[in-house]
Parts: sequence; C-alpha cells; structure tokens
Amino acid sequence: MSTEKKNSYFSTRNLVQLALLTAIIVVMAFTPVGYLRTPVVEVTFLTVPVIIGAIIIGPLAGAFLGGVFGCTSFIQCFGMSTFGGTLLAIDPLFTFLLCFIPRVLMGFLCGIFFNAIYRADKSSSKLVAFSFSSLSGSLLNTILFVIFVFVFFGNSEYILSFGANTFEIIAVLVGINGIVEAVVCTILATAVCKALVKIYSHISQKETKTKITKKDSKKNSKK
Repeated sequence: MSTEKKNSYFSTRNLVQLALLTAIIVVMAFTPVGYLRTPVVEVTFLTVPVIIGAIIIGPLAGAFLGGVFGCTSFIQCFGMSTFGGTLLAIDPLFTFLLCFIPRVLMGFLCGIFFNAIYRADKSSSKLVAFSFSSLSGSLLNTILFVIFVFVFFGNSEYILSFGANTFEIIAVLVGINGIVEAVVCTILATAVCKALVKIYSHISQKETKTKITKKDSKKNSKK
C-alpha cells in the first residue's frame, strides 16, 4: 500500500465512519435491534454494518468490523445464545475461533468482492456492485460459519444430533434464518451504501466548487 493510499485509507472521515460502525455493531449486539429471535429461527442483522464498512471504506475495515462482530458473538455465548452456550461448554477456544474467524474473513472478502465487481459494473448507478456485494457478505457469513462449525465441532455429539447426515445438519444450521438474513441484509446494506455514496458525492462536489471559488478569488485579488 502506497503512502498516499495509506493516508487516504486512514483519513479522518474513514476513522470516524469506522468508529461509528463499531459503536452500531456493539449497540445492535446487545439490544433487540441486532437479532430477531423466535422459537424457530435466530436471525442476525449485525452483518449489515460490517458489509457497509467493507464497501464504503474497504476490505481492511470490513475485516476489523467483522472482528468486532465476532467478539460480540462470543460474548453472546455466555447465557445469551443457547447454541453458542452449548458449544462453549464443549470447547471454549474453538467457540471463540468459530465466532471470530468467519466474521473477519466475511468482512475482508466482501470488500475484495466489491472492489472487483465495482470495476466490472458499467452502469452509472452501480446497483449491481452494491447489491451483489451486500448479498455476498450475508452469504459468506452463513457459508463460512457452517464450514467452521464442521471444522471445529463436526464430530461432537451436539452437532451430529442435528441430523442423520451432513445435508440434514447443514439444513438445520442454515434453515430459514439464512434466507431471511440474506434478503434483509442485502436490501438494508444496498440502500445505506447507495445513500452514503450519493451524500459523499454531493459533499465532494461542494468541496470542489469551494476550492475553485477560492482560487478564482485569489486570482482576482492579485489582479
């Protein structure tokens, strides 16, 4: 990463956005806003601020926010999540890694995916880039989580009790909540990202006009 890109990445605007998104994740994690819990499904919306950070700021921001998401997920295992609490009793270290690694990878890969598809998207609205990247974030969260469940707990009696074979276990782990998460997170993240980009574009145009006006006024004063 060049010095210019590094300075741009760690600009005041990006750091403020990162702090704000971090605070949003923490608030969502410990209030009803972050989770939709029913006897049948448990849907999380914490992927939304992670996806927004990955798209608006970049892959590294996505990885950091994914890490914050992962830490809050691990805290949920202490009495707030039946599934997480059961895994914690089996192996605390593997439970932490399960909560942390998939979310970091999800945030990072979502940012990488957006950068790639943004260049390929020739439309002026970039709707394809925003929507598909938002969808990828939600899908990556589900897919990576399931993969690491099998890596860390695939041979445990608890996970094996979910079904007679691998496909049944995956169906239970993903279920309706995976579909609901994908739809909701895609819509919310796409809408927020497009709105933010539009606002930033408007601000940049104003800043450019202000700079031009200042330059013209200086030239006129010299004359």
